[in-house]
Amino acid sequence: MPLSIFGFRALWSPYFLLFVLLLIVGYFYLTVKKRHKFENSEPLKKSQAILFVISMLLLYITKGSPVDLVAHIMFTFHMVQMALLYLVIPPILIASIPNWVWIKIIDYPPIKKVFAFFTKPLISLIIFNGVFSIYHIPLVMDAVKMNIVVHFLYTVLLFILAIFLWWPLLNKLEGQHRLHGLKKVGYIIGDGVLLTPACALIIFAPTAMYATYTDGEMWMKAMELCVPGTTLSGLSISGPELFTNMPAQEDQQLGGVVMKLIQEIVLGFMLAKVFFEWYRKEQEEGEQINEAARIRPEPRHAD
Repeated sequence: MPLSIFGFRALWSPYFLLFVLLLIVGYFYLTVKKRHKFENSEPLKKSQAILFVISMLLLYITKGSPVDLVAHIMFTFHMVQMALLYLVIPPILIASIPNWVWIKIIDYPPIKKVFAFFTKPLISLIIFNGVFSIYHIPLVMDAVKMNIVVHFLYTVLLFILAIFLWWPLLNKLEGQHRLHGLKKVGYIIGDGVLLTPACALIIFAPTAMYATYTDGEMWMKAMELCVPGTTLSGLSISGPELFTNMPAQEDQQLGGVVMKLIQEIVLGFMLAKVFFEWYRKEQEEGEQINEAARIRPEPRHAD
């Protein structure tokens, strides 16, 4: 059965598109048009602007395009959505926002202490992976998807925690929690290890665990998260099996594998980045030592 039966609004989320466009306009308005009104501001780099637009494009693809609709039909796409939203978009977003903007955000009194606590490396690592794993407990996930407000709040909470997770690895601000050298490597490895139990539970479960993907009534209720109720009430559909030939258990297993695979790719990229940063730093320090040795004056010997 074609996805077009759910209508244009469900497929392309025009209101969410408008929200994303407003974010892009607001970003350039603040960092270009109004930059001179902030102390210690710096011109927006071309690379930062490109990264921000990429992050917003990925955000719309993840939550506003047909990917979001299919994520409520196939668990595999749900996990693709999770991976993009919490593993791919946050680091790009952090890198795209100029340091002077981050300073204004972080120094805002209601945010300062909360940000300082939750970006401590060990805290951010444990809390994000813990909340993410709890979300994928069948009872919890099915309950969250039954309520649009709870689902929205949980999604926002996880996204904020994902920002906290990536912050110690990527921020370059003085006085903020930052990791260097082997600590970065350990942090990345720890992130991969802590997410493994949740993925293993999903991959090796003997049956399909999520009622919102197997029970027709609960699935229809969960579909209200992305399809207007008036549209759903006019459709004669019984469950996700009308849109996919993949058995629910295999779909669930594939979703767990995809999530873990995307995580390993992202973390592998971060490990490579850490290695090349270390290598470049070693090369620069070596060149400085050689240069200092070359220009050091020769000691004079007494006649």
